[in-house]
Amino acid sequence: MKGFERKNQLFSLCGLNCGLCPMFLGKYCGGCGNGNQSCKIAKCSLEHGKIEYCYECENYPCEKYQYIDKYDSFITHKRQKEDLERVQKIGIEQYNLEQQEKIKILCYLLDNYNDGRKKNFFCVAVNLLELSELKEAMKQIQQNDRLSVLSVKEQCSYIVDMFQKIADRRNIKLKLIKK
Repeated sequence: MKGFERKNQLFSLCGLNCGLCPMFLGKYCGGCGNGNQSCKIAKCSLEHGKIEYCYECENYPCEKYQYIDKYDSFITHKRQKEDLERVQKIGIEQYNLEQQEKIKILCYLLDNYNDGRKKNFFCVAVNLLELSELKEAMKQIQQNDRLSVLSVKEQCSYIVDMFQKIADRRNIKLKLIKK
C-alpha cells in the first residue's frame, strides 16, 4: 500500500507475528510491512494518522477485528488479539526480544529437523506455544542422544509429536484454519 511502511518487521500493525511467518522467512512477504499489500487495516492506520499498532487507536477493537481469527493466512491469527494486548502490557521492545528468541528456535528447527514438509507446522507451533514451552522442548531435543541415529523423517516425527503433546495439554490445534 503506497505510503504505508512498517518500522517493526517482526510484529504487524494488526498483531500478527510476521517474524514467524513462512512467507516472511522465505523472503516472499507481500504483507503490509513492505508497502506492497492492499490491507484494510493498513489503510485504516493511514486514515488515523499512521498509528503503529491497532491498540493505539481509540476505536480498538473495531469491527475489523470481529471475525479476524475465523481463518488464517500464511500465519496463524489465533493469538492476534492476545499478542496485541501483550505488546501493550510489556512493550514492543520486550515483545520483540521474545519473538527474536522464537525466531532462533524456528530457524534451528527448520535447518535441522525439517523433512521438507513441516515448515508451516513449525511456524504455527512456535507462534502458538509459549516461549518457556519451546525452550523446554528444545532442551529435550538437544539432550536426546538417540535423535542422531534416527533418519530425518523419524527425527521430524519425534519433534512433531513432542510439540503436539505440549499443544494437546493446552488444547491448542497446531494447524492453520483455512476456508
